[in-house]
Parts: sequence; C-alpha cells; structure tokens
Amino acid sequence: MEAVFLTFVFVLSIFLGFELISKVPSTLHTPLMSGSNAISGITLIGSLASLRADNTAVAVALGTLAVTFATINVVGGYAVTNRMLEMFKKKDKGGAA
Repeated sequence: MEAVFLTFVFVLSIFLGFELISKVPSTLHTPLMSGSNAISGITLIGSLASLRADNTAVAVALGTLAVTFATINVVGGYAVTNRMLEMFKKKDKGGAA
C-alpha cells in the first residue's frame, strides 16, 4: 500500500510541477531560477550530510553522485541566471563620455 501511495504522490507532483512551470510568464523566470538555485544549495548540503551519515559502499557511491549532480545544478543555475540578468542591462553606445 505504501508503494502505491508514494507512486501516486510522485505522479501528482510531476503533473503539478508541469502545470505550474508552463504557466509562468517569462518576466518571472529569473527570480524563480534564483529561488530554485537556493533550493539546490540546500540539496547540496543535504547530500553532503547523507554522505557522512553512513560508510557503506553503496551510501558513499550514491552520496558522491548526489553531491556531483547537486553541484552541477547549482553552478549551472547561477550561470544561467547571470546570463539572463545580463540581457536586461542597458548597452553602452560606445560614445565619448
């Protein structure tokens, strides 16, 4: 019974996430990216904590994988956010000032 409930919650979260993200206007994309980067930072801290919690080979392998993916997600997210913010800055005309 528990596996069916967890599968239901997983499928429901996928559907809800898709519906929410598809309705976000483009002007709100950058603030949402910054928020999701902060959540990914929390994921990175959690994966580091889980890496230290158990010393079995499977736990170390999964913890290392979690740390790697969370780090890639954080760095990539901030790079994309920075690139998007650069698009909104005024361009210098190059004239003498």
